Amino acid sequence: MSKRSVAPPPSNLASNAVRRLRSPLVAAVLISSFINLLALSGSLFSLQVYDRVLPAQSLATLVTLMFLLVGVYLIQWLLDMLRGRMLARVGQVVDTWLAPAVLATVRRQNLTGDASGDGLQPMRDLDQVRLFLGSQGPVAIFDLPWLPVFLASTFLLHPMLGVATLVGALLMIALLAATEIASKQLSRRNAEETTTRNAVAEAARRSSETLRTMGLGQRMEGRWLGRHHALQATQLALSDVTSLYGTLSRMLRQLIQSLILAVGAYLVIQGEATAGIMIAASILSARTLAPIDNAVAQWRILQAARQSLARLDGCLAQSADAGLDLPRPSERLDVNQITVLPPRSERPTIAGIDFSLKAGEALAVLGPSAGGKSTLARALLGVWPSLAGSVRLDGATLDQWPEATKGSFVGYLPQTVELFDGSIAGNISRFDPAATPAAIVAAAKSAGVHEMIVRLPEGYATRIGEAGLALSGGQRQRVGLARALYGDPFLIVLDEPNAALDQDGETALNKAIHAAKARGAIVVVLAHRPSILAEVDKVLVLQDGRQTAFGPAHEVLKGMTRPRQATANAQASRQAVAA
Repeated sequence: MSKRSVAPPPSNLASNAVRRLRSPLVAAVLISSFINLLALSGSLFSLQVYDRVLPAQSLATLVTLMFLLVGVYLIQWLLDMLRGRMLARVGQVVDTWLAPAVLATVRRQNLTGDASGDGLQPMRDLDQVRLFLGSQGPVAIFDLPWLPVFLASTFLLHPMLGVATLVGALLMIALLAATEIASKQLSRRNAEETTTRNAVAEAARRSSETLRTMGLGQRMEGRWLGRHHALQATQLALSDVTSLYGTLSRMLRQLIQSLILAVGAYLVIQGEATAGIMIAASILSARTLAPIDNAVAQWRILQAARQSLARLDGCLAQSADAGLDLPRPSERLDVNQITVLPPRSERPTIAGIDFSLKAGEALAVLGPSAGGKSTLARALLGVWPSLAGSVRLDGATLDQWPEATKGSFVGYLPQTVELFDGSIAGNISRFDPAATPAAIVAAAKSAGVHEMIVRLPEGYATRIGEAGLALSGGQRQRVGLARALYGDPFLIVLDEPNAALDQDGETALNKAIHAAKARGAIVVVLAHRPSILAEVDKVLVLQDGRQTAFGPAHEVLKGMTRPRQATANAQASRQAVAA
């Protein structure tokens, strides 16, 4: 069965992943039941020793009881170990199921502007859920239903002992409720402060070069320390609350156990109970109160896991990839009156953009800075959805293909080239495990970067470091172009592809555009410099996010030249008159 067919449904994805493991969780509950039943052996042993062995002075009975008790404790230990291992693996399975969707969510939130902090909160939430499932938190929950059983056993020994244990249990439950009320807001604020502090640290890491060269390091450190101290204050307050109620819970449990022992002693003095009943009641009361005490101790991690699960349900709801494997496009690109509103923006950056291209054509998008060119690039690639209108390849909108399939026929060179830590070959091939050396070299040659690569000390195996810092700006741009051309994509979008190129690089770029057109690709180039226009067939002009011209390159460029020529002639005439 494929991974797609077994993936949890999109709605409440995280909660459903946990629910799908109902069978092992039910098995863990059953194991907990056996463990709790076996826990009665301690009180039964004490009862038999005090009421049978001591009065009869029977060593044989004592030895037999001891062997039975050791056997019971061994079985209890094995079941406890089995339960712990089972719960740890449940956490690992949930992590395995959700990890791909969580990573997809991290990427999507970065594109849509929904990311909080450093953008890795969904990963931390998944870690929190996994750690909780493998901790003593579920054990505390599984043991709580056995509280009435142990309480009833205490009543069977003597009603007064049962009433004393019941009062103690109610006090412990009230303490548990107080823990929830006191720590809920602090726990939420702790998560928010952690996210804010991590966001400042990540910004400092990304901009370390700028901070050092412009002397902003200490100021950024001051901002981070401010958030760090706020987090410390919240963590200290939360720690104080949990410590207060945790120690109070332990003290109250010990006090209640002593009270039960005192009540048992009173009953023995009055002749209403035996010494065995007194000791057995003390052990049973401790077992009755232990699940509540354990729940108070685990409440912080339980609450954090519950909040993490709720956040995961919220952010994973939009991560499902519902595309189908449609045929690879090969005929045309149609942009129909699109309007695009960037994430966290109040007004559209581009509106009413409308044009069509067929296979083998190249389009240059011209316009001033902040005119909407990069927004158009993101809309053509489906990175930012259209508020109105549509972008279609061979009649289908881009969201009808799964992301991986779409990537196989789309090439993109962003304005700021982002390369990844790894080899040059891996970056060019987009880390495709099925990439062949021939395909990698072909893409490099198409981008005119093959000779530059083979001159490096390790050639295509050269590691370029995080963000490609081992390469110059021009080298990064040409390797990025090779990556965009890898696999002969049908739609190629190049955003300022010659911004960091020298003359040789621009020549190689024009050759790459010519070769892509010759094999039937559609190329969209966004540029300022006119040297890129040699290979384009059509030109689109953007002004303040509006389409002011579109058509064959020679006609649009001629129309753009006339106003400039008229302005130049007018200026020359004014200068002649003044002279």
